[in-house]
Amino acid sequence: MDVRPHPHIGLATVTWLYEGRITHRDSLGFEVDIVPGEVNWMTAGRGIVHSERIPPSERAKGARLHGLQVWVALPVEHEETEPEFHHHERSELPTLEREGVRMTLIAGHAYGERSPVRTYSSMYYLAGDALEETSIHLPKEHPERALYVVSGRAMIGGASYGAGQMVVFTEGSDPTIHLGEGTRFALLGGEPVGERFMFWNFVASTKEKLEAAKDAWREDRFPKVPNEHERIPLPE
Repeated sequence: MDVRPHPHIGLATVTWLYEGRITHRDSLGFEVDIVPGEVNWMTAGRGIVHSERIPPSERAKGARLHGLQVWVALPVEHEETEPEFHHHERSELPTLEREGVRMTLIAGHAYGERSPVRTYSSMYYLAGDALEETSIHLPKEHPERALYVVSGRAMIGGASYGAGQMVVFTEGSDPTIHLGEGTRFALLGGEPVGERFMFWNFVASTKEKLEAAKDAWREDRFPKVPNEHERIPLPE
């Protein structure tokens, strides 16, 4: 995998790996290898550029890669904040074991625990594994909530969901989620941040901000990633 330098605005990217390794480089000068169990939170704010590549050590032995990259919209008041990058070791993240599941709290707060990862809105993001056939309930303190099935199977209200499917729940509901043994999943939720527009890697609260970002990338006005000499052109 070679994702050449490309820009983001108005969001934070959260990369979580189950297998493999990615070298992250960005226009703030950070160069970090992303590995399973560690969190890499990149706040784009007013604008950041980064690349994501499989490092040479992984290529030499035959690389496998499996993970999730979640995009978190920034509240309007933080859309144009200064960009940031934060890396957190596995040992820093709360681990929850309950109702036959083991979960890592990647970001936010849930089930009485809080992650050290800095966020700009009230939210939670949990990565979990069902250790046995079991049932769980979602955290209730957030109005927007969803379940993503990474592998295995989840049953909700008589319906079955498999790998790659996301279930978004209505506010105030308290569904029982039945998980098959070995099911891998993610739980996500938070406070609404309002309507957003998207184009390519840009997320913004107005179409005007999207157009400004397009012009800036087209005219090569975004900051550069040190030691990178390629760039992905703006899609037409």
